[in-house]
Amino acid sequence: MNEPITPEFKQMMNDLASDLDHMFNRGLKGKDKKNAFVLLLAPFNGPPGQRANYISNADRETVVILMKEVIARFEGQPDVTGQA
Repeated sequence: MNEPITPEFKQMMNDLASDLDHMFNRGLKGKDKKNAFVLLLAPFNGPPGQRANYISNADRETVVILMKEVIARFEGQPDVTGQA
């Protein structure tokens, strides 16, 4: 799935990405940035395998690594209920 962000969310996601990048990297550019992020957006009541919109300040290779790390962490944890 290489489609662009769903049009109804494009401006909001771009604005959020810009704000997040500024907050976490304080205006640093390129290789000087210290923190990468990925923002995922998907409907709650969609079908299995539904399309998710995402935006990031990292390149695709880094995003894939980050997502694999998160998935491995989630799959290795028991279901947790309650609040932390």
